[in-house]
Amino acid sequence: MGSGIAEPVALRRYVIYAAIALALLLLLWAAALLLTAPVPGAAPRARFDMPVNGAAPARDGAVDYARIDSRVRRLMADPAMVGLAVGIVEGGEIRFIKGFGVTTAGGRDPVTPDTVFRWASLSKGVAADMVASLAHDGRLSLNEPVSRHAASLRLPGGSEHVARVSDLLSHRLGLFGHAQDSKLEDGIDPRYLRGTLATLHNICAPGACHAYQNVAYDAASEIVERVTGQPYGEAVRERLFAPLGMSGASMSRIALMRSASWARPHVGAHPLGPEEVNDIYYRVPASGGVNGSIKDLSIWMLAQMGLAPDVLPENVLAAVQTPLARTPGENFRRRRFRERTTASAYGLGWRVLDYAGHRVIGHHGGVRGYRAMILFDPVLRSGVVVLWNSSSPRPNGIEYEVMDMIYRLPFRDWLELDKPPEPPAPADGNATESHENEGN
Repeated sequence: MGSGIAEPVALRRYVIYAAIALALLLLLWAAALLLTAPVPGAAPRARFDMPVNGAAPARDGAVDYARIDSRVRRLMADPAMVGLAVGIVEGGEIRFIKGFGVTTAGGRDPVTPDTVFRWASLSKGVAADMVASLAHDGRLSLNEPVSRHAASLRLPGGSEHVARVSDLLSHRLGLFGHAQDSKLEDGIDPRYLRGTLATLHNICAPGACHAYQNVAYDAASEIVERVTGQPYGEAVRERLFAPLGMSGASMSRIALMRSASWARPHVGAHPLGPEEVNDIYYRVPASGGVNGSIKDLSIWMLAQMGLAPDVLPENVLAAVQTPLARTPGENFRRRRFRERTTASAYGLGWRVLDYAGHRVIGHHGGVRGYRAMILFDPVLRSGVVVLWNSSSPRPNGIEYEVMDMIYRLPFRDWLELDKPPEPPAPADGNATESHENEGN
């Protein structure tokens, strides 16, 4: 009898203890949710750490940030310079980020890490990453005919049915360079112009040679819209910019001008005031429509190094960073730096260069009154980004001075601070816009 009474008592105790344990677990779970829940109105936690307008706390590294700061300050004494921003990543961390100068010639508003500039042709890497991401999802193939998703694109002899999506993104459509850019700058609709490309003559078969495009390249935005069912800017923001935390990035003239701090465009050797912002290359957003701050561009570079695999997986980066076409024209444009960048090629929206024996990835860009650059070593996860709001070519030397430090090469005065500045790009009208927007 005693044994029969003890068993129910023990069972009841077990049930009570289990209930208490469960209650404690629920309390701990609730507390964890409360402690980790975002505060209403608070900014989301940044994906990457960011220095505050200068260098990160000192630690061992190859780059002399004090020297870079000093040399950029000397550069800003050039009368052609107005505002500029620099970001440097070393060992996968943003180690330097800073603005120099002002947003408007004669003004007092300083350029800061949050000041928004136009990225110009750096937009092409954004478009290629976006299309390659959709291919990663199985929503299209980089090897299928471009005509399958870009209805407005017509090429000579119907070769839009032969040219692949990868040919589009690597400027290998068979057209001569900058086809129909002058008509784009005259205000003609780019979708209409993509149809008129069929009236031109091929310089080679699709896939056989490289010639830089803007009007044709923007068929990439049409591909994204057709596949996603979203406007191009919205799709890019949702897929790339928002998850990376690129809060200042946008893709329209209005968005640029609504930014809390934005750099006005300037041209000429002694700009007295800003130019008007035109919308020419906003109408081909995959070619030249992205705006963003140096913070945004630094984050973008980290993602290209493989540090955001949830957004840009390894195979997406491999697809866009694999060289597909030799680019002798780029070798000519970089002839002043040929001691370092001895050879160049083009992948999908990205240039691939040999930098003193190291493989680096990058791109330049320019639209009227703005220039931009990115250059990085994906193995060392180190590189540099620069944005500026004038037509001076002099800041091109910054990437070489930084990369020389990264590779511990002997110092060279790539900024030519002790020489007269090179003449800036012509300032007579918009005719030079396409030529500023990268080369061949």
